[in-house]
Amino acid sequence: MRVLVVEDQADLADDIAEGLRDQGVAADVAYDGATAIEKAVMNRYDVVVLDRDLPRVHGDAVCVALHGAGAEARILMLTAAVSVDDRVEGLNLGADDYLTKPFAFDELVARVRALGRRTPAAPPILTRGTIVFDRARRRCSRNGQSLSLTRKEMAVLEELLAADGAVVSAEELLERVWDEHTDPFSQTVSVTIARLRRKLGSPDPIETIVGSGYRIP
Repeated sequence: MRVLVVEDQADLADDIAEGLRDQGVAADVAYDGATAIEKAVMNRYDVVVLDRDLPRVHGDAVCVALHGAGAEARILMLTAAVSVDDRVEGLNLGADDYLTKPFAFDELVARVRALGRRTPAAPPILTRGTIVFDRARRRCSRNGQSLSLTRKEMAVLEELLAADGAVVSAEELLERVWDEHTDPFSQTVSVTIARLRRKLGSPDPIETIVGSGYRIP
């Protein structure tokens, strides 16, 4: 899952993004509305965590722009306003969920994951052969045996399973599982795939398509 955090309070934005990364979520940051629109055009996000009171372009306008452009990303709107009218207004602009400040970080993560499961082609439980991935509970198993995976290993497996047998390139994995600050020339993807293979056991369910990427057939 890849998330864009849009918040003009830099410390708060960075804390949210870092906390999401600790949960295995790829997170980018924008500190104003104009940058948020630019990044949303350039990258495919599952969820946008969007503050309403933004400089340059107001959060409401960002929400309308993303919704009007047909972006697949779900929008979690953040605001200090607590009235029912404020919440209704935000939802009518195209937001999918609403969270008032101050908020508990665990609740934000839960809402982000819930919205991520609502993106197109995102069933709550992914299966391929004997591999089962419960996205809500963040649990994986093979042949009925629970797998102990790191958050990045789990995220890579999730992307491969969600592809439903299609090939996923290393570049796509880098974009979806890590974030914009990751070195595109690093061996991060191949190293993570190698660790994941060891934990999944034999026979190896991950097929390498030379020059193209990886898949679970």
